[in-house]
Amino acid sequence: MQRILIVGGGTGGTVLANRLSKKLGDEIDAGEVEVRLVNDGPNHVYKPVYLYVAFGQREPDDALRPLSDLVNSRVTLDVDRVTDVDTDAKRVTRRDGGELDYDYLVLATGATLVPEETPGLVEGGHHFYGPEGAAALRDTLADFEGGRVVLSVVGTPHMCPAAPIEFTLMVDDWFRERGMRDEVEVHYTYPIMRLHGKQSISDWAEPRFADRDIETHTFFNVEEVDPEAQTLHTVEGESLDYDLLVAIPPHRGDDLIVESGLGDDGWVEVDRNTLEAAAAEDVYAIGDTAAAPAPKAGSVAHYEAGVVAERLASSVHGHVPTATYHGKTICFMEAGMDDATYVSFDYENEPVMRDENKFVHWAKLAYNESYWLTARGLL
Repeated sequence: MQRILIVGGGTGGTVLANRLSKKLGDEIDAGEVEVRLVNDGPNHVYKPVYLYVAFGQREPDDALRPLSDLVNSRVTLDVDRVTDVDTDAKRVTRRDGGELDYDYLVLATGATLVPEETPGLVEGGHHFYGPEGAAALRDTLADFEGGRVVLSVVGTPHMCPAAPIEFTLMVDDWFRERGMRDEVEVHYTYPIMRLHGKQSISDWAEPRFADRDIETHTFFNVEEVDPEAQTLHTVEGESLDYDLLVAIPPHRGDDLIVESGLGDDGWVEVDRNTLEAAAAEDVYAIGDTAAAPAPKAGSVAHYEAGVVAERLASSVHGHVPTATYHGKTICFMEAGMDDATYVSFDYENEPVMRDENKFVHWAKLAYNESYWLTARGLL
């Protein structure tokens, strides 16, 4: 029997498991192949929902579905945590002490927030990158009576690179709808000399921020937060006061990756086209886990999962894998509370920005509802 082991039940891991259940269905049914997905919790989480939780438009539970409802019955689903990977023996250790052997391993362990790496950030800032943070920010925004709101990108890389710009434009619109924008200053900070890592996205955002009186601070690298004084201090020696701080916290990959020697900071070094791990044979990494020159975004994990499914199916069938990933990324971007645009790009082509409109906003909301079909491998 050939054993394919997937660690992580986010977008990448779930889509991959379901794609393999179709491509290798006959082999699985015949007992010749096993596809096993191990996740450290029972639920699949669709994190883009949390942006809308912050504005009271969705509930945290809307981001959750049981993995057992999403994963094809041909896939063996384990709710457990993998604590060690031995790539020489092709074996992983689980939290309960059990071990699993594999022939092919795919790591889709995602990214985690580490706000504690920035002094004062836990006590002084809000974020919308998880259920508790988004719910707390929702309540704080609802009670906010005026002052300076600062959206600060503290750590890069981070999940959903468009989200800081989206939140800033949405919060501006949100205060305007409530007739209190004159009582609110909106500020945006970014660590490099532009508003976004992609130049074309920065060029799109710059005039929109200016038109809405959003103050911008670039090359602004937060070193610490003073919660009592409500002040950000930077490596460059600057400071910025706030009444409400919404931060994009530093991110880190799973400790499992570091402890197994597969990559620094929890990101697995991979070939950017094949997604094969540099440090071990028959190991792949996809989604946020992969240190590929692509954004840490759901669409990236989706497209990477399709490529790895093709490559693994070829290997199982005794063929040389030829499927390759070329950096394909598609991303909806909210430009306010009821307008949006979208971008598409890859390794060779920069994003082409389009003017925002209501149709794309509703298309994004529709995709958020239909995402669960994507997770099932149907889209």
